[in-house]
Amino acid sequence: MSTEAWLDRTEYPFAPHYAEVGGGRMHYVDEGAGPAVVLVHGTPTWSFLWRKLIAELSTTHRVIAPDHIGFGLSDKPAGWSYRPADHARNLSTLLERLDVGPMTLVVHDFGGPIGLSHAIEHPERVTSLVLFNTFLWSMRDNPTAVRASRLFGSAFGRFLYTRLNLSPRWLIPMSFADRSRLTPAIHRHYTAPFPDADSRMGAWTLAKELVESSEWYDALWARRDRLATIPAQLHWGMKDPAFGPDALARWETVFERAEVHRHDAGHFVQEEVEGIGGVVRTFIEVHQRERQRAR
Repeated sequence: MSTEAWLDRTEYPFAPHYAEVGGGRMHYVDEGAGPAVVLVHGTPTWSFLWRKLIAELSTTHRVIAPDHIGFGLSDKPAGWSYRPADHARNLSTLLERLDVGPMTLVVHDFGGPIGLSHAIEHPERVTSLVLFNTFLWSMRDNPTAVRASRLFGSAFGRFLYTRLNLSPRWLIPMSFADRSRLTPAIHRHYTAPFPDADSRMGAWTLAKELVESSEWYDALWARRDRLATIPAQLHWGMKDPAFGPDALARWETVFERAEVHRHDAGHFVQEEVEGIGGVVRTFIEVHQRERQRAR
C-alpha cells in the first residue's frame, strides 16, 4: 500500500523531508521558523502522534519531528539493529545535519532515552525539556517489564509482533484511558505504516530492548544530573499501564525545576487531552525569555 493511499493529509498536512542516517532514509517534519523544538516519538508511533503540537508550535517555532528508522514514513530495512542506542545516534546525526541550535526537546515513551541521550551529551544545547510518559532507567527490577520483554523476545512474541501486528493493533488501544479518543481513522494511521512482517521488525526489537538495553539505560540514568538544571515540564497520563504515577515520581526527583501536569489519561496524552500544545508553547516561551535575560 502506498503512503498516499492511507495518509490523510488533512490530519497530517506537513511537507516530507528525508535524510540518510544509519539504516537508511529517515523521514522528518520540519515546519515553521524560530527557536527549535524537537519532538521524539517512541514505539509503535511516529511523528503523526505529534501532529497537534506541530500545528500549534510551528506558528512561532521551528518544529522538527523525525520518524525513527523502522517507523512511520522512514525506511524499514531488513537486518538493521533497531536498538535504542542506534536510534539515538541517528537522532544526533539528524540534528547535526540540520544545524539545530538551542532547542526544546520533547520526548515520549522510548523517545525518552533516545532523545535525552542527546541532552545528556549536550546539555548546553537544550533550553528546556518536555516529557510525556517515558523512562530513562533499567527495567530489570520491573517484573512486568521483564515478563513482557521475555515473552516478546520469544518465537511466539515475534509471531505476535511481526505476523499479527500486535503493538499498533492491540497495545495502542489498551493504553488509552478513553478509547473513544482513538477513532478508526486515527488508529489506521498507527497500523498502516506496518503493512507486512518485514516492516514490523523495529517495533518488535524495541519490545525486546525494554529490558535487553538495560546497561545503556543505566549509563544514561547515572548521568541524569546533567539534566537537573534544565527547566522541565512533565505531562503525565496517570492511567498509563506502562509508565504511570511511579515513573512520574521518579522523574520529579531529577529536576530542580519541574512543572507537572497530571492528566486523567493513559499512555498517549497527546491523543487524549486537548489543548496541550498551548500549554507547552507557553512553557517554552517563558524559559526562552529567561534564557535571553540571563545572557
